[in-house]
Amino acid sequence: MSEAFKGLRITNTLTREKEDFIPLDPLNVRMYVCGPTVYDYAHIGNARPAIVFDVLFRLLRHLYGGEHVTYVRNITDVDDKINARALRDYPGLPLNEAIRKVTEKTANQYHEDVAALGCLKPTYEPRATEFVLPRPDGKADMASLIQTLIDRGHAYAAKGEILFDTQSMPGYGGLSRRKLEDQQAGARVAVEDHKKNPADFVLWKQSSPEEPGWEAHFTVDGKPLVIRGRPGWHIECSAMSAAFLGEVFDIHGGGLDLIFPHHENEIAQSRCAHGTETMARYWMHNGFLQVEGRKMSKSEGNFVTISELLHTEAFGGRKWPGEVLRLAMLMTHYREPIDFSVRKLEEAEAVLDGWYRAVGDVQPAGIDCADTVGALLDDVNTTTAIAALHELRAEAAKGSDGAKRCLKTSAALMGLLERTESDWNAERAAEAKIDETALQAAVERRLALLRVKNFAEADMIRDDLSAQGVQLMDYKDPESGERRTKWEVRR
Repeated sequence: MSEAFKGLRITNTLTREKEDFIPLDPLNVRMYVCGPTVYDYAHIGNARPAIVFDVLFRLLRHLYGGEHVTYVRNITDVDDKINARALRDYPGLPLNEAIRKVTEKTANQYHEDVAALGCLKPTYEPRATEFVLPRPDGKADMASLIQTLIDRGHAYAAKGEILFDTQSMPGYGGLSRRKLEDQQAGARVAVEDHKKNPADFVLWKQSSPEEPGWEAHFTVDGKPLVIRGRPGWHIECSAMSAAFLGEVFDIHGGGLDLIFPHHENEIAQSRCAHGTETMARYWMHNGFLQVEGRKMSKSEGNFVTISELLHTEAFGGRKWPGEVLRLAMLMTHYREPIDFSVRKLEEAEAVLDGWYRAVGDVQPAGIDCADTVGALLDDVNTTTAIAALHELRAEAAKGSDGAKRCLKTSAALMGLLERTESDWNAERAAEAKIDETALQAAVERRLALLRVKNFAEADMIRDDLSAQGVQLMDYKDPESGERRTKWEVRR
């Protein structure tokens, strides 16, 4: 077995099998994940890949060292709706500058959202607009990649478009297991008369005089061709992954809905442009998400953004801590479908309450005592890892300081329990608009009453706080033996 193998096994969509993960270069493990389109605020479905691949990023850093892992997650800011809004709102600015102004708010909100979900920053986060035309630094760009496809006989010009010729690539459809001939025979709509094949897709699309666009220079059949237009959806990821990770890299991730056509077409473009056998060696896809048992959509009335969950009372009549959203996602294996519901969030919150109560304000132990790594090595099995944390929590709840430290360290491998119990309770008190100073004073009054055996008034304070959503927990100070009281907000 290669020394680069650290025990990680992942389900590769390309082969439909669980495989040993052996990076091309253990000193530079490379992963690319499709990021958000920043036309609008990110919805809860966008949160799942952000969280799932953040856990994988953390695991790879743990296995190979943080300085040896490169994680690229792009921002899609090339989109017809974005382009149109940029032209409308900032007609006097160059297109890239106008787009930046249009998407600045939504992109910043996305960064705030995923940070609240406990996600680390990726190594690089390129914007599609920065890779449309040739760059001064010589990094891969979309126009140059398209020209290479033309030169290699994999693309052609027709009616103001540059299209990828799917029949020019043997094995097209290998990721999705869709045969090209089946797509042709089963086509339900007429093929546009300028396409050679029904499955051919746009690499570059011409813009009308009133539409925004970039001026791209191509050479087709030895003749110069200038097309003012914009790139197709798929070419951006082929360009940006090559720019930062090279022609072939280790892992490509994204949602199950991207397998076809997006990832299939990425593979076609990249392999044909670079003359390689593959684009990424391992393909990982997270399962679908539905909300309260139904597919999420605005027409269903169950469309909810990450920001709404964090900052408003749009879901379940209350705000939800980012860590609760994160754990709720991780309680289901990443490849399985998930039903995102108020009940699941309440379950996740109760678990975190118990874990924080168990660890208190201790510092991490520095080692993984629950074998969280062992669980995550098995295809990022967060459900097994969480079960291991539950067992460790039971030991920590008995007062074992070592178990508390181990629980905190092991949970941190999944981006959980990274705060103290005090901070966790303080945040929840703020959300519930509880005056901490007044609360602590009430706790001290109750302790004073208990010391003089005035149990009736002490119970009245406990009941009053309980009605406000605050639960008191008495315990014995391990050093002095005196009664102490902790509190937490209960929903």
